[in-house]
Amino acid sequence: MPVRVAESSTPSQVSGTNSGDTAPPACTLLSVGQTFSGTQNVSSLQKEEAWRVNVRIQGCDLEHGYLCGTMEALNVPMADTPVVTFWEGEIVDTKNYTFYTGKWEASPEDDKRHWTKFPSFSPLLSQVEVDGGKSLDLSNYPYIFMRWKEQYFVNVGTDCGLTIAGFYYVCFSCSDGSISGFYYDPNSSPFQKLELKSTNEGRSGFSFSTYELQPKQSAACSDELAAQCAVTAAL
Repeated sequence: MPVRVAESSTPSQVSGTNSGDTAPPACTLLSVGQTFSGTQNVSSLQKEEAWRVNVRIQGCDLEHGYLCGTMEALNVPMADTPVVTFWEGEIVDTKNYTFYTGKWEASPEDDKRHWTKFPSFSPLLSQVEVDGGKSLDLSNYPYIFMRWKEQYFVNVGTDCGLTIAGFYYVCFSCSDGSISGFYYDPNSSPFQKLELKSTNEGRSGFSFSTYELQPKQSAACSDELAAQCAVTAAL
């Protein structure tokens, strides 16, 4: 949710379309209720700036390549309160979703420019250039690639000075639960970096406030799930 501005294992390959189970590896750090904390760099040519960010996973369905959650940005200069958004994510599993986005104003070249920002993507590039990675087997790969798209603001209006028009390219480490990401929006500063680490709310001193979210219609995220979502609020 940047400021609105105008400006390594090697995966196996199979020929043709992939077969068998290509779902990402199961990981306890990518599960419902897991929280992450870190920063998003929103620097522009005019100034250096970073916001504290908290994320909570609210739903995760590896079979369908889907997850959803809430993102909270703190110390946002133009906001009197932490800004909370609800997002839905696509897991790149080569079955439900590939590395090519195909929407949100992202071209294949935009996809490659962003995915190649992650060192862990390098072994995949040559095959992605051939078929979007459809023939890759990522089931044992130690990283999970995703796209996160914010759907709506939870606790502020759309006139808050921030935009959710873009989306995040995300890389999740299965070994330590760290997350790195880059925000893409043609009308925002490029390559705004998201850096998060998994947290344990009981051990890290975080407390959590609850916001009522709007029910959202989604094939994988039910109204009941959206209504029960809670957001991490670091004090």
